[in-house]
Amino acid sequence: MRAVAAFALFSFLAQSPAARTVTLTLPHALRAGETATLLVSVGVIPKGARIEVTTSSGRHLGTISPYGIRAGREAGTYTVPLPRDVITGRRVCVLLSLAFGDTRRAPAEREVRRVRVKITSSARPASSPAAS
Repeated sequence: MRAVAAFALFSFLAQSPAARTVTLTLPHALRAGETATLLVSVGVIPKGARIEVTTSSGRHLGTISPYGIRAGREAGTYTVPLPRDVITGRRVCVLLSLAFGDTRRAPAEREVRRVRVKITSSARPASSPAAS
């Protein structure tokens, strides 16, 4: 029976794509002084698993490696900085893979719940005059 279950799991994983493609549209093209960050909401994933974030050309952008999460609990939201050159106009396309040991597959919807982009301004606020 174990052999049949192992074969079924292997067959499923062999048919699964190795990554999930996510294309996001920014609210506007990045302006001078702005940076973009990918926000990845990770659900329940196997202990020791990690989420690899790359571009479609294979450029590594980051690894999400939750640690100390109780079994059965969602891992939370993680940030991955996006270099300006991976954004084309208002679009960015990333690939997400769930890696566990030597196995790599596309994460299920319950494992990566949401992916979005946050734009922040790196401009510093003007300093206020010193109080006398």
